[in-house]
Amino acid sequence: MVQSVDYFRAFIEDSYTFGAIAANHALGDIFAMGAEAQSALAIATVPYGRERIVEETLYDVMAGALHILEPTGAVLAGGHSSEGAELAFGLSVNGLIDPAKVWRKQGLQPGDAIVLTKPVGTGTLFAAEMRAKAKGRWIDAAIQSMLLSNQRAAECLQRYGATACTDLTGFGIVGHLIEMTRASAVDAVLIMEAIPLLDGALETVKAGILSSLQPQNLRLRRAIRDIEQASEHPAFPLLFDPQTAGGLLAGVPNEHVSACIDELHVTGYPEAAIIGEIEPLSSQQAPIRISYPALLTTGEK
Repeated sequence: MVQSVDYFRAFIEDSYTFGAIAANHALGDIFAMGAEAQSALAIATVPYGRERIVEETLYDVMAGALHILEPTGAVLAGGHSSEGAELAFGLSVNGLIDPAKVWRKQGLQPGDAIVLTKPVGTGTLFAAEMRAKAKGRWIDAAIQSMLLSNQRAAECLQRYGATACTDLTGFGIVGHLIEMTRASAVDAVLIMEAIPLLDGALETVKAGILSSLQPQNLRLRRAIRDIEQASEHPAFPLLFDPQTAGGLLAGVPNEHVSACIDELHVTGYPEAAIIGEIEPLSSQQAPIRISYPALLTTGEK
């Protein structure tokens, strides 16, 4: 059995959609371990108000969560609710997996391609939305990305022998990749131009609009070997952008990655991409280096 819990405050006004996104975010940990979701307990904080309004809000957020949970086969077994200053919601999720097949953050091998199944940019886009600086179509596309389950992506990655996996959430690309390279005793190269970005994300970071978690994540920039050159790239801030219900970040053997990407594209992840490669552990203190002109698109440098 594997277990995980996620809980955070609402960042959109639509309670139903927020419940669905929060459920997807919570399930991401289970799928990133290669497990099947079995049951969940809900944790909800509903804003103070008249009893009817409180009940309607709770109903909406739970309905959104159930919409995401039911297709996975997981059962919502119960939960706990309370009243507070603002809406917040999350799930504690249980899953089952063969112990010999559990994905961990360790296990990356030199030569593995680094695969990302969904584009990044939710942190900066919703920071822009809070300032009324984001276009509606940007936010709509970001919401659709957050509502896309990682379940089928995990199944695809399993079929192609992924060596390690994690879901991309609050620590951003660099933060989660550091966890994986340290656990696996390897280094990594990232290709800036290959990283898929949500529509509008590049525009909002260029305008200096960043998530409130960005400064904390940016402290991890010391893990990048060529930081002075890397920081000049316009997409550099998005390496540290915290994600909500982000995609899966995985290592896939180089000989299988082209077919894996092709299948991800037809399975419902059209922006899945190879964003780098795993290298042997070097004597360098910083485990990540940035590559610019070359794109890994077919399993080749």
